[in-house]
Amino acid sequence: MKAAVITFPGSNCDRDLAVAFEAAGFSVTRVWHKDSALPHGVDVVGVPGGFSFGDYLRCGAIAAQSPIGAAVKDHAAKGGYVIGICNGFQVLTEMGLLPGALMRNAGLKFACKRQALRVETTQCAFTNQYGKGQEILVPIAHHDGNYTIDAEGLARLQGEDRVAFTYLGNPNGSVADIAGVLSENRRVLGMMPHPERAADPVHGGTDGTVLFASLMGGMALA
Repeated sequence: MKAAVITFPGSNCDRDLAVAFEAAGFSVTRVWHKDSALPHGVDVVGVPGGFSFGDYLRCGAIAAQSPIGAAVKDHAAKGGYVIGICNGFQVLTEMGLLPGALMRNAGLKFACKRQALRVETTQCAFTNQYGKGQEILVPIAHHDGNYTIDAEGLARLQGEDRVAFTYLGNPNGSVADIAGVLSENRRVLGMMPHPERAADPVHGGTDGTVLFASLMGGMALA
């Protein structure tokens, strides 16, 4: 399986994400934001965390308009897999690939710690090797992670089983404790916590490795 990891000016988790993909068995290509096309045969695109373009205007807004953005949206429209982590989640909402928006943390402070999450669904390629309701520890590091969506949108996410992860002890004020959501076709995942930072024992935990293993296995069966 082939993965592409996008790098923007200000990305700081792109290498971590590439390493996590490689450890799960993916062949990884690094892609610069000014490229206009993804490598041939890419199965999954990773949009990493960081502070793309310095978080000017709105977090992820400028990155969403980068030349590579059109290729990412086209990949998703054709049924390709996409994962956006932290700033990558913000980018995907700005691209319109996921609903809602990421706002300033309710406490107006940067949140950086190991965070308990609950796996809310296993019915997607990203989470199929977790157990439904399983509690995991995954680091967070964000200032604008307050997931916001209107009541109608929330009801749709919950009714369609598209909430992937929730926080146990909400660190940022996100509506319904949401930490990650899926697209309608369940092939695009956005999440604020960093599974790529929980993918090696020296990091203090390996709960994130299951996500990448799930993706490898789930894509192979798709």
